[in-house]
Amino acid sequence: MVVLLWRQLSRIPTRRRASKLLLDGLNSLSTCRTFCVPLDENHSEQALPSTVIKRVCFWVCDSYYSQEKKGSRAVLNLPIDSEFLTVEQAITAVAALADEAGSMVALSFFYWAIEFSKFRYCMRFYIISVSCFLKNGNTKRAHEVIRCMVSNFADIGSAKEAVDMVFQMQSQGLILNCYTLNCILGAINKLASVEMAENVFDEMCKRGVIPDFYSLKSMLLLYCNLGRVSDVDRLLNSMFSRGFLVDNAAFTSILSVFCNHGLVNRASRIFNKMVEMGLKPNVINYSCLINGLSRRGSIKQAFELLEKMVRLGLKPNVFTHTVLIDGLCKKGWTDKAFRLFLKLVRSDNYKPNVHTYTAMIDGYCKEGRLNRAEMMLVKMQEQGLVPNLNTYTALINGHVKVGDFDRAFELMDEIRISGLTPNTYTCNVVSDGLFRKGMIREAFSLLKTHGAPPDKATYTILVSNACRNGDFRRALGLVCVMIKGGFGLDIYTYTTLISHLSKQRKDNGMRECEAILQDALKAGLVPSTETYTSMISGYFRNGETPAALETFDSIRGDGDGFTYGAVISGLCREGMLDEAKGVFVEMIERGMVPCEVSRMSVAYEFCARGEVGVAVDLLGRVEKDEHWTRTVRSLIRRLCGEGEVDVAAELFDRLSDRRGGGGVDRATLTAFVTACYACNRYELVADTSRKCKKMRL
Repeated sequence: MVVLLWRQLSRIPTRRRASKLLLDGLNSLSTCRTFCVPLDENHSEQALPSTVIKRVCFWVCDSYYSQEKKGSRAVLNLPIDSEFLTVEQAITAVAALADEAGSMVALSFFYWAIEFSKFRYCMRFYIISVSCFLKNGNTKRAHEVIRCMVSNFADIGSAKEAVDMVFQMQSQGLILNCYTLNCILGAINKLASVEMAENVFDEMCKRGVIPDFYSLKSMLLLYCNLGRVSDVDRLLNSMFSRGFLVDNAAFTSILSVFCNHGLVNRASRIFNKMVEMGLKPNVINYSCLINGLSRRGSIKQAFELLEKMVRLGLKPNVFTHTVLIDGLCKKGWTDKAFRLFLKLVRSDNYKPNVHTYTAMIDGYCKEGRLNRAEMMLVKMQEQGLVPNLNTYTALINGHVKVGDFDRAFELMDEIRISGLTPNTYTCNVVSDGLFRKGMIREAFSLLKTHGAPPDKATYTILVSNACRNGDFRRALGLVCVMIKGGFGLDIYTYTTLISHLSKQRKDNGMRECEAILQDALKAGLVPSTETYTSMISGYFRNGETPAALETFDSIRGDGDGFTYGAVISGLCREGMLDEAKGVFVEMIERGMVPCEVSRMSVAYEFCARGEVGVAVDLLGRVEKDEHWTRTVRSLIRRLCGEGEVDVAAELFDRLSDRRGGGGVDRATLTAFVTACYACNRYELVADTSRKCKKMRL
């Protein structure tokens, strides 16, 4: 009988003649009962389905029950052309199957149907399926369909409609659970729609669904991707309070978002907290924090973390070395960076990549050592590595800074020859250099003719140029153009305006800066260390020392070398030397090297107060001997120029005693002897002459 049945079934047209079958109309769902069970020998030819719905139900049941392993994702083999099956017929079929054959058979047909777009993106198909499963008491399969619906509609940008429908389905008896809502959050996060994700998250809490680890992690990663530091911090604290521990991948995202916003101390505290809670950081986690420390200029701390990482048995990779090389170069320590680079070259496991070479090239360019930079470019190409746009841009930037625009334009031509296209950033580098050199017409010509569309950075360069020329009205006009053009202002633009205004020494200058800062905060932007440094410098210039110190205290843990330098210089100008000394020591303890201006400021003021020993002691705290020597030389020459020969003599003695007199250079010696003659201090000249003969100067 089975053979006869299949012979009869084979006569039923299924492909090109299927359209005729659709004209047969729909029978009552109750007539499908006979055909929603597996066929056996007792079925006669008279039991064959005679309508589309009956045939669909028959084929689904037969395909489902003929499989050895049955499950919700059973792959059906149906002799149906989906083009000739309407959405209404599919909806009727899934309802009939759920009613007569059960939820599992209906679910298998559901998965078959949504392979085709006309069913996949039909909301009613999902709604009826969910309703049928809820009617059968199978909430597990109802939730499965719900998750499928949100995921599929998110793919076509209709996640909001799907999510709204999910909450409406609660009136049909759907009880939302945490797993389904987590899946919904995951689908929404792919769209980076923070507003929708927050609505779902809030809805969870309102309806009594307690967010679990995955809910919090999903929101955390969304905030990380959007750079919303305060929200990341808030959610992390919530997770810590509940004892939740993220995985290494999420940990990397968290560290990155804090480090990218200059909040390296906060990243370090989170790192230590995670370790205390039992997380074992991997190479990527360590490298991420090392990168943050290096970019901030805390090279000593970065290398200490590297040593800790190696002690734990983790091997630093090429990325770890590259970020350290980049950090050393940014500090101006290209010779140390090159030694680390050579170590990587000699390594059997890792070799320098394009990014490593680019970091070295950028470092040499920043120091003006363009011959070395060009040599690195040649060496890189000899190793078979192809320079990328960042490599060329670093070189262009270096040549632009020394005014070699001919070579800069040659490199732009090389970019095109190599198959790359100079992007807006590359053009911005050249145009910014032209603006700084006063070549305004050439800069505007480049921006107009190059073809790269202006971006936010382009407008920011124009704003900076206007500020440098004292044309603040023009700067504000460009800001308006940015806003009208759809370019949202970033924190760098706000910082540029604050930096300009803070230098104007106007009565209400700092009030205007405060208003601009408030606008940035209202826009949801996170002020950078540069922003606060500009505010601190402005307060000191305006004589508002308490406001400057209050601002510094608010970011004390996240300030960089420039921030500390601004505070030290400001305190020295105000005569608050003990406070300046404390900030100077704190800066060194945090692994930062005070710049020449900071060293000179604090040392000179103590020398002027007659406390040469304190000045020398502070300079002695600086790690590099060459920094001490350079500062003392400058200090002696400055004191000599002001006629402070006795203080200069004491410093000269300390300089000549250091390294067997190797610290004394001809310029310093000449300045000191000249000052001694000018002040009629011939005994000091004689004493200096004896020392010079002894040191063979």
